[in-house]
Amino acid sequence: MKILIVDDEALARERLHDLVIELFPNAVTVEAINGLDALDKITEHTPEIVLLDIRMPGMDGLEVANHVLLMETPPAIVFTTAYQDHALSAFDANAVDYLLKPIRKERLKTAIDRAAVMNQTKLASLNNAENISSQRTHLSAMIQGNIQLIAIENIYYLKADNKYVTAAWPGGELLLDESLVSLEAEFSDQFIRIHRNALVAINHIEALKKPSDGQHTVKLSDMPVELAVSRRHLQEVKKVFK
Repeated sequence: MKILIVDDEALARERLHDLVIELFPNAVTVEAINGLDALDKITEHTPEIVLLDIRMPGMDGLEVANHVLLMETPPAIVFTTAYQDHALSAFDANAVDYLLKPIRKERLKTAIDRAAVMNQTKLASLNNAENISSQRTHLSAMIQGNIQLIAIENIYYLKADNKYVTAAWPGGELLLDESLVSLEAEFSDQFIRIHRNALVAINHIEALKKPSDGQHTVKLSDMPVELAVSRRHLQEVKKVFK
């Protein structure tokens, strides 16, 4: 059995490692110090179980779980947290489990014994129970069996084509199996809709242009592409420049 321990605190990782080895002497443990490191270690080591701290700087545990769910055979995830919540007991009978810090050895054994693969419905419930912002720091897609990430701050625009959305930046593109509507709702503070099929990162808009044919476009910094602005969304886009 291979177990990945994810926590930004070294002492917490060390204690969990010692408990795991005491309970399961034949287990192989791997450690990660943050969310991005966790995704790298999951890809590299393919653990069966991940003991995942929820509250970490940058990418938190819930976002890590969201990205992991893209995998064909994701590891079982057991969340760890130092924060007591009245709703935690509701998850005692579920495959998705919580471990409250300080973690007791008996409770850890129970969680590992019954750890099962997480699904989207349970993850959504956990978001509500922890009252943590669900806005991600990265978007992701599976590319040849690996999780490919792109930081939200690096994305210049999101453009819908049929049932997929392309996330674009100066260095390339990533095809996402998500809807433009859901992305707009999640990142409304960073992106503005300019057309029924396109969202643009506000920070990367360089200019609003009106060619001779009357079709407004936005020019993006560091990218040669210009994207059409529909009449319906023109007034909202103009507000960006005021």
